[in-house]
Amino acid sequence: MRVTRGVTLAVAALTASTGLVAGTAGTASASASCGRAAPADIDASGWPRMPAGVSANERSGSSTGCGVRGWADNQDELDYHCFTSGENGTWTYVRNNSDGSAGWVKDSLLPGYGSNLYCGF
Repeated sequence: MRVTRGVTLAVAALTASTGLVAGTAGTASASASCGRAAPADIDASGWPRMPAGVSANERSGSSTGCGVRGWADNQDELDYHCFTSGENGTWTYVRNNSDGSAGWVKDSLLPGYGSNLYCGF
């Protein structure tokens, strides 16, 4: 099942406002622990490029406490895999086509606010 950002965030908001615990794949409640890669699915929405002069660390999990695996910067072409929740918001797993590195990047740092495909965890 493919769950997109709008559905996932709507379910998470409903869960938070009602106090109900939802156990579906659509809830954005889990994060990617350090060392956890994304599933092989790739968000087919295109290959965005980082804006000129902007850079972001690619981390081994969805937290600044996880190690840096590489970086996305200055017009690098990125493949978005999927997003999950993490430290202070959502994070997208990206593969940098410019140098082959891959990791989790905070969505607020990415073009288009990252992937629209939920990872399922």
